[in-house]
Amino acid sequence: MWRASSMSADLGIGLALRAVNERVQQAVARRPQDLPAIQPRLVAVSKTKPVEMVIEAYNHGQRTFGENYVQELLEKASNPKILSSCPDIKWHFIGHLQKQNVNKLMAVPNLSVLETVSSVKLAERVNSSWQKKGSPERLKVMVQVNTSGEDSKHGLPPSEMIALVEHLNAKCPSLEFVGLMTIGRFGHDLSQGPNPDFQMLWSLREELCEKLQVPAGQVELSMGMSSDFQHAIEVGSTNIRVGTTIFGERDYSKKPILNDTTTELKAPVGATQEH
Repeated sequence: MWRASSMSADLGIGLALRAVNERVQQAVARRPQDLPAIQPRLVAVSKTKPVEMVIEAYNHGQRTFGENYVQELLEKASNPKILSSCPDIKWHFIGHLQKQNVNKLMAVPNLSVLETVSSVKLAERVNSSWQKKGSPERLKVMVQVNTSGEDSKHGLPPSEMIALVEHLNAKCPSLEFVGLMTIGRFGHDLSQGPNPDFQMLWSLREELCEKLQVPAGQVELSMGMSSDFQHAIEVGSTNIRVGTTIFGERDYSKKPILNDTTTELKAPVGATQEH
């Protein structure tokens, strides 16, 4: 198996990005014709990486970046070098968002998508905060679903997904629901068949679209990371979150522990999860 994550540091960010995008197109070509013909969005996950790496990736054509921690995202997105060198940058927040950090996240320049709404209370807090910000555009949000049922994962149970989406659409006028997101169980053996967590998110979208009477192409699926993004695309992902394959392995020993604890996992940072 091609170990892109360990090769990216040797290749350089530009070549690594090109290699990832080529693999994305290969996966798109293998995708069944009955899936919505949506070009997958590549979210380059830059957590723990310096602003210089973000700028380098931007200079090679990457526009969408993802972060897991509110404080790190705020500092990075507000950095004068980023603001001056990357005018078209778009930030996705992909970590667990605690309610006390909502206002801080809403202050992030060029915040494009919040991928991890997982409760009515959080949705209402985000809606209120974004409303107070006075932005002329609604904030795009995804609903995070815990498809694997693991205690180490955040996200709401699949059975509660439709109710939350309906609440977003009816009661949160400053937010725009755009899709569903999952992390899924790590290390799935594809020789045993497609990843059941990805299949579940796809099925949940079908159920949701039937309920809301909207086409599947209007509801994104955010699933797939460095280790499995090609498979995720093949089974319907429209938004992949890839970090180590682009930027190289992370050295958590050099990263200070952040107070906001906005990691996607409840387990210690970096224990099992890699984008």
